[in-house]
Amino acid sequence: MEERRWRILWIDNQIPNVKLSIGQSKDSSLAKEKYISPKPYVRCLEYEGYDVSLADTSPEGIALLKGETYHAVVLNYEAAMPEDNLLARVRKVDSHIPIILLTCESQQEVMQQASLYDVGYIFIMSENAQLEISSRQLASSLAFLLEKQTVREGYTPQAYVQDFNQANVLERETQGNDAAGDWQNWIDTYIRLIEWDLQLDSLYNVDDLKTVHEMERREANTGFADYIQNTYKHWLVGKSSPTLSVDVVYKYVIPEIQAGKQVLFVVMDCMRLDHWLKIEPLLYPLFDIRRDYYYSIVPTATRYARNAIFSGLFPLELAERYPDLYAEPDNTHTSINRYEKQLLGLQFERHGIPLKPPLHYFKIFDVQGEMQYLHWLSVTDRVSLTALVVDFLDMLTHTRYEVGLLRQLIRDEAAFRSLVHAWFRHSRLYEMFRIAAERGITVILTSDHGSLLCQNAAKVSSQAELTTGLRFKEGRNISCAPDAGWIIDDPEAYRLPGKSTRRSYVLAKEDYYFIYDRQFNVYKEIFQDSFQHGGVSLEEMILPCVVLEPR
Repeated sequence: MEERRWRILWIDNQIPNVKLSIGQSKDSSLAKEKYISPKPYVRCLEYEGYDVSLADTSPEGIALLKGETYHAVVLNYEAAMPEDNLLARVRKVDSHIPIILLTCESQQEVMQQASLYDVGYIFIMSENAQLEISSRQLASSLAFLLEKQTVREGYTPQAYVQDFNQANVLERETQGNDAAGDWQNWIDTYIRLIEWDLQLDSLYNVDDLKTVHEMERREANTGFADYIQNTYKHWLVGKSSPTLSVDVVYKYVIPEIQAGKQVLFVVMDCMRLDHWLKIEPLLYPLFDIRRDYYYSIVPTATRYARNAIFSGLFPLELAERYPDLYAEPDNTHTSINRYEKQLLGLQFERHGIPLKPPLHYFKIFDVQGEMQYLHWLSVTDRVSLTALVVDFLDMLTHTRYEVGLLRQLIRDEAAFRSLVHAWFRHSRLYEMFRIAAERGITVILTSDHGSLLCQNAAKVSSQAELTTGLRFKEGRNISCAPDAGWIIDDPEAYRLPGKSTRRSYVLAKEDYYFIYDRQFNVYKEIFQDSFQHGGVSLEEMILPCVVLEPR
């Protein structure tokens, strides 16, 4: 295959000389002027295999760009001064072509123009630099801009194998050393998998590598489910446990309140760690960000996990201590989390922490709610703690399988991540974060549970009617394939209610979801490739808890 030759357009109104003023003194008559010719640089590029077209006026350069195909443009900054607006004219002709901007010294004005017109690289031509080295640097900069994607796709499989091998060695060295190390290893494993998810999202010609990565994720979730099944009960009696849902407010929110800060506590229902990593860069300009991680309790369903966050209690403790606030699903109430404000207030009372002004709680599930809360946050006086629940991602997850357009829009997990990023960037929630940053309000953001793309249906049966969740079910004498589900027959040992009613729980493992035997194939087709939660997986259980301090 013939090697590709890159065509470069060099626009420089100082050809054959680039003017470089140095040694300026207070007496302008003593100013020294030097000249650096671009021609040695051009010869170097041609030697490296580039075809270079020279234009010594802006009109000539624009005419060439319109009439020919070029892969990159090199501009002398003096030819791209604002009054000439050459950068803008180049972008009008080609909004995506890589641009290298030549300059004699680094100036604020240069950076401003470069940022405005998406310049790929600023190259400083120094009179004191060795010409050979400087020319090679320019050639390397061009090669990086033009071949970055190709090189990245070629090198990524090698980097992936190296990372995989290093991770396996580290896991063997640390596995079993102590219980705390084990749960931390699983967090590290999940972070590594997500980082590779984000890397692979931007690549197009690595389908085999993506298949390998998906196999590694499946194997990780298989091992993780076994680990949780064998270890989770020990966490509940304080044996080297990680931070759990019940610890979130005490560990992250209360210290900020005690420090006298105003706090906005945001729970984004069903937000996964990879979703947060897509959102996080948007908040860098506003906040100093400290990211930590915790494990959701099981079942990883809103009814259990989010109530555990707000109450600071496991489901069994909540049901026994506050039976009037422990909401069971029924026909008269649509919300099983309708007492979150009361539960959060009671948690602060138990810790002896007064809130002045009083706790403010709000739940957003539609546009009207967004507007209402945005207005409140804009005009209210000082806050102590305001708790905000955002239901958008959970609603999106549940309605995706019902709406064909959403299935096309969120075809897979990579598409889901992209949609979350686009939504947040243009959301009123983002505006709320901006207002919080301007007002000096510390934001603590977390999720109650994640979700998983379910691809394997498993039959489930019971002697009594089961609850409707696809990743977990409650009932009596539940049975399912051992590989598909973890059956909990002694709920009190897991701090779950149900002993008095002889209730059992079954939690889906890996990417299984539960379907009754009757009409199995019908419902399998409906729920195949849907995002669900309630079971045991890295995606559902390992969650971010982020403290954002206004800059």
